[in-house]
Amino acid sequence: MIDDLQGKCALVTGASRGIGRAIAVGLARAGVDVAVNARSSEGLAETVAEIEALGRKAVVVPADVTDRDAVMAMAAEAIDALGRLDVVVNNAGGTSFMVPFTDMRFAGWDKVMALNVSSVVHVCQAVGPHLLERGSGSVINVASVAGLGGTPGLSPYGASKAALISLTRSLAMEWAHAGVRVNALCPGWTATDLNATVRADPTVAAKMVETVPMQRWGAAEEMVGPALFLASDASSYVTGQAIVVDGGLTAG
Repeated sequence: MIDDLQGKCALVTGASRGIGRAIAVGLARAGVDVAVNARSSEGLAETVAEIEALGRKAVVVPADVTDRDAVMAMAAEAIDALGRLDVVVNNAGGTSFMVPFTDMRFAGWDKVMALNVSSVVHVCQAVGPHLLERGSGSVINVASVAGLGGTPGLSPYGASKAALISLTRSLAMEWAHAGVRVNALCPGWTATDLNATVRADPTVAAKMVETVPMQRWGAAEEMVGPALFLASDASSYVTGQAIVVDGGLTAG
């Protein structure tokens, strides 16, 4: 049933690298035309090249997802260029620091919340009326296993992803009557540019991987299959769920 994605249209935020880029290219491989977002168009060149090499349309819609007005304009541009949106992947997010809670500057907390939660609010409020009017669509919010448990040293990040999972469930319940599904994809420890510094420290990297039953980091490409499932009618009765892809990390 993944074949039902042929000819559909998607918007993917944070598509210049890592999981966002992998999902954008994976959607294109499944026959989807994709509007790709990042803060600047320069960072999207490789993503666009991969999508176009697969014979699909790529639309570049740069914007800072923490800027509400920019997001509203970005979403309108994506809809105008593609004609419609069937799939929306809120992938933009992350964190740039680890710190004990008592040493954390509140400005850091605000920054993480703006990037990981407010940005998704902006995108969902921008595309929501369009999806509800069409009476169909799949929204995929990329959360994290960090939102499912305690995250010492990463309390803002964990709290933001927990908030995102809660938002996902609320929107799923609000929008289900209109045929719009909303789910969260929760990756475990996945090797991306954002955690390259952590992985470069053998001691820290080994300590993280030893908690994973599969004893390795995940790859960004391993998030594509679950994303395609959530985007397609294969998951037509799935909404409000947090789909965990973590090598068994949260199984214990």
